[in-house]
Amino acid sequence: MEKEFTGTDNYITSGPLREVVNASVVLGRPLLVKGEPGTGKTLLATAIAENLGMPLIRWFIKSTTKAKDGLYVYDTVQRLHDSRFSDHDVTDIENYIRMGPLGEAFATPEQAVLLIDEVDKADLEFPNDLLNELDEMSFYIYETQKTVRAQHRPAVIITSNNEKELPDAFLRRCLFHFIEFPDERMMQDIVRVHHPDIQENLMNAVMRQFYWIRNMDELRKKPSTSELIDWVQVLMEGGVDPAELSRRVPFLGVLMKKEHDVEFLREQLVQ
Repeated sequence: MEKEFTGTDNYITSGPLREVVNASVVLGRPLLVKGEPGTGKTLLATAIAENLGMPLIRWFIKSTTKAKDGLYVYDTVQRLHDSRFSDHDVTDIENYIRMGPLGEAFATPEQAVLLIDEVDKADLEFPNDLLNELDEMSFYIYETQKTVRAQHRPAVIITSNNEKELPDAFLRRCLFHFIEFPDERMMQDIVRVHHPDIQENLMNAVMRQFYWIRNMDELRKKPSTSELIDWVQVLMEGGVDPAELSRRVPFLGVLMKKEHDVEFLREQLVQ
């Protein structure tokens, strides 16, 4: 590799994650990333693009997304509009071919990072429908009878929240990494990236309270990294005394997002 992924100043990574990202780029295979919400799956693609100096192309998957949407769209509505109301040359169909995110990643003159975010939101056939294009790095446009081939194989990052089981044929073509929730030492590094002025006594108090809460198995939604970062911000701006955190959880609604969890935590604090 000309350049290895090492993370960025704003994205703290583990050694195993850096290794699998670099293996994905070298092998030209998609990297499937799983992990609980808030562990930085989506932001990983941004960090790779920044660190390796590549453009980033995002494809956010919805329940209605089809694989062909990522290749190209033939804009028949615009062509009809132009034929009726403008002086555009509507005989050139190429003017009405709009590249999707996957098509754009193939067509770009430089290597890009392609994020396929939350692949498990689409129907069960969606991952398999991507296999041929991801293998061959090309696709055929029927309207123009031309084939688009990738000039450079993009670095493909695919995220999943485990909402659906992904097909084995799809999994065989991917490298895989599960982003573990950060331990306390890594979490402190992450917090300092976002809040470099945090005092040590506040940091220690926050870590004790945060991991005490996360260790409660009864919670339906444990607070994530992003919620912790927001919580630290309001604690700092609110001038909360770190000693208070041993008795209560100020700004509880920043951390907890379910009524059951709020009530349960309040009961624990009373005991």
